[in-house]
Amino acid sequence: MIAATQVRVGMVIIYEGELCKVLGIDHITQGNKRGKVQVEMRNLKTGNKLQYRFRSEDTVEKAALFQKDMEYLYHDGDAYYFMDSTNFEQISIHKDDLGNAINYLKPNTKVVVEMHDDLPIGVGIPSTMELKIVDTQPPMKGATASGSAKPAVLDNGLTIKVPQFIQVGEVVRVNTETNEYVDRA
Repeated sequence: MIAATQVRVGMVIIYEGELCKVLGIDHITQGNKRGKVQVEMRNLKTGNKLQYRFRSEDTVEKAALFQKDMEYLYHDGDAYYFMDSTNFEQISIHKDDLGNAINYLKPNTKVVVEMHDDLPIGVGIPSTMELKIVDTQPPMKGATASGSAKPAVLDNGLTIKVPQFIQVGEVVRVNTETNEYVDRA
């Protein structure tokens, strides 16, 4: 059990006997009254979104998750398939449960799948990944790293801002949490 004030986005909690993933949090204080925590969550079984306002002194049960190293294989419609490298078992995860990781999944990418009682909850990807620039404006003459940024399309289809000196065909390192350019690879 954890205090309601310690709930964070992305955490999986047990609310009214059901697994729920926290999508958003808002701390509310009303004048001299006690604080409350407004939590937006999605029921992982039904897919329904719900909101609940916890008092700051309430406790919440955090779901016990275990992590399994897996490899991303392919996707078919809304289902994304992963394989356990040790016993070659395959599981599928719906695209809504993948969140931002969906932008960085390429075949044979090693990931960490969070599980609760053999039910896949989500996927953890590396904090940075190396991706190739497939489209951007030509570099400006005399451009430096401290100059303004320009849009660039990556080989995964994502558009990010990169420094002016970056060219088509270069490989760059991208922060997978913020979708921002880090440096050249």
